[in-house]
Amino acid sequence: MDTEASKPTHTLTTVALVGNPNTGKTTLFNVLTGLSLRVGNYPGVTVERKIGTLRLERQTANLIDLPGTYSLAAHSPDEMIVADVLLGQRSGEQPVDVVLSIVDASNLERNLYLVSQVLELGLPTVVALNMVDVAESRNIQIDAKELTHQLGLPVVPICASKNWGMDDLRDALSQIVDQKQHFKTTNLPHFPDALTTRVQDLTENLNQNGNPTLSNIEVFRALVDEGGYAEQRLIEQQGPAFAQKLTETRHQISDNTPLSTLESKARYDWIESVLTTCLDRPETFQATRSDRIDRLLLHSILGMASFIAVMATVFQAIFTWAGPLMDTIDGFFGSLGEQVGGFLPEGALQSLIVDGIIAGVGGVVIFLPQIAMLFFFLGILEDCGYMARAAILMDRLLTRCGLSGKSFIPLLSSFACAIPGIMATRTIEDRRDRFTTILVAPLMSCSARLPVYTILIAAFIPDRGILGGWIGLQGLTMFALYSLGTIVAILVAWILKKTLLKGEAPPFVMELPSYKVPNARTVGLRVYMGAKTFLVDAGTIIMAVAVVMWAMAYFPRPETLLATYDAEQMRLEQNLTGESLEKALTTLQAKKAGALLEQSFLGRAGHFIEPTVKPLGWDWRIGMAMIASFPAREIIVATLGTIYSLGEVDESSHSLRDALRSATWPDGRPIYNVPVALSIMVFFALCAQCMATLATIRKETGSWTWPTFTFAYMTTLAYLGAFVTYHLTSALGWGA
Repeated sequence: MDTEASKPTHTLTTVALVGNPNTGKTTLFNVLTGLSLRVGNYPGVTVERKIGTLRLERQTANLIDLPGTYSLAAHSPDEMIVADVLLGQRSGEQPVDVVLSIVDASNLERNLYLVSQVLELGLPTVVALNMVDVAESRNIQIDAKELTHQLGLPVVPICASKNWGMDDLRDALSQIVDQKQHFKTTNLPHFPDALTTRVQDLTENLNQNGNPTLSNIEVFRALVDEGGYAEQRLIEQQGPAFAQKLTETRHQISDNTPLSTLESKARYDWIESVLTTCLDRPETFQATRSDRIDRLLLHSILGMASFIAVMATVFQAIFTWAGPLMDTIDGFFGSLGEQVGGFLPEGALQSLIVDGIIAGVGGVVIFLPQIAMLFFFLGILEDCGYMARAAILMDRLLTRCGLSGKSFIPLLSSFACAIPGIMATRTIEDRRDRFTTILVAPLMSCSARLPVYTILIAAFIPDRGILGGWIGLQGLTMFALYSLGTIVAILVAWILKKTLLKGEAPPFVMELPSYKVPNARTVGLRVYMGAKTFLVDAGTIIMAVAVVMWAMAYFPRPETLLATYDAEQMRLEQNLTGESLEKALTTLQAKKAGALLEQSFLGRAGHFIEPTVKPLGWDWRIGMAMIASFPAREIIVATLGTIYSLGEVDESSHSLRDALRSATWPDGRPIYNVPVALSIMVFFALCAQCMATLATIRKETGSWTWPTFTFAYMTTLAYLGAFVTYHLTSALGWGA
């Protein structure tokens, strides 16, 4: 095997953090980098790329947090990124100088499999022996000094969640980065001679043909990982004939045993030899605290009941606890709008600044408390170890609709935002399962739908308790809307796996991490990054569209219409005085604003589609808001605020609620009531009103066919759901 490491050609050291899933890798990354991280995507793919600043004794380094993986045998996009970065195959990426490999001390046998592959790269490596406290609680004793001797590289015991051992880890990294010590491993797995010989011959043959220099590692992976990314890449480079060459070589090495089996045996034999002198563990299984808790939380009935209770509590808290903060923000922007408006003369400029810009910013910031609270709960549930249990529970349900528990994490991530949820499907190897998960992920009620739910629930759902006051009706409505998306997603997935993406559910394997107290830094960073993403990414879109929607609602302003109302105002001023004049002018201004809005570009679009949305209980203004929300669902609140605030009403949650309650049809009937509010919320729970999500589906599937299909089927479902909801609840007398 090729074990020589090339010297770095750049000045800033790059350290790659690698490890299996659920080993505390994210926690360690957050502890080492804090808030000094940059998040983006790797060029050409949508795999998340996190880089932080690692401060060592004499210099700083770039710490790259690579996706969690069990092996360098790449069969998914995430695994491909890990292999590519470590092998220096990513164009535009700095080569890796040092590898920081994190392992779970309570399960060394499995974790050292990836370590054995990393060691063969010949890169300076430090092993972080994490969760030693969990190992000790299970009476597992590890001699870190002996393991250091066996591996020939530094092994540092740490507990990332408790910030223990970090100084020792930084010292070990400093020794290598500052080139005070250089460890070269000689203790590597031994593979059959036939395999190593064929790899060497194939590598030399490829390099002699004028191809880019290939290492033994790359050829080894292409040969052993049949159907993997390494094989596909070499076939693309060498042509179809090389595929036949690989097949022939595999048969020459072994006719009966897959090469992946030979690799696994060699690596586990090596792991056993390494751990013989440094690992002492009980011969019999000992039940841990996590095992005892799992008897309840993984129970087929009690576990599902617990899951429902946890989710209901989370959404109830999101709606209730965020209220005071939202009211404070609401009041601030309302006051700001009044003060700024007082300094400006009436006209387009005043309306733009007050009703467009200030109201648009307020429409973004006011929902920040709920967004932050959602990420707070997701961070706690993930870091304490419950998320993996939820995936196991959901596997029992998802298997029935043709998916596996692997789809649960992407779907759960979509509750925050469908975009990272769709991106998270890269860990699903089966193409049919991956595409099915992508197509139903937008049905999860993401944080962008929260503004719609919040405004309408607060305005039209009574704030009272049921079941003796234990459950709030508003929180229950919120929970029902989130549940609706989940139930429909399961049904759609079942249909897709029976028709367009027919296939059997793959086996689901997931390691359950031990329960632990969530790390405050990890949860805090999760909240920070989620809130920042909402403000920067979603917020800028919302703000821009809010201004555009203001312009569409403000222009054109027909001169004849303005002249008519100006003349009426002069008549009133000549004939009335005092309180009578003030009341008459207020009424006139309201009529003027309504007339101008109806003549605007947005109003005309709303009137055009009103016959289509009227069966849902909507008028042209609601249709207007639906059109405006396509760039991003959050925009509907800013749009409604602009529609009902032009001229006099400031866009804030309380003012908007009052405006919705007072809106009427031409015959004086209220437009909004409980059936209409539920109809709108059901529509937005099921629709695909998010251009960014559709664009992400296009990137992930490589075709516009699938996002077009997603938009078509979700819009159809949303319309039918809203139609049934409106007429059913009206028939039940809820609108009385």
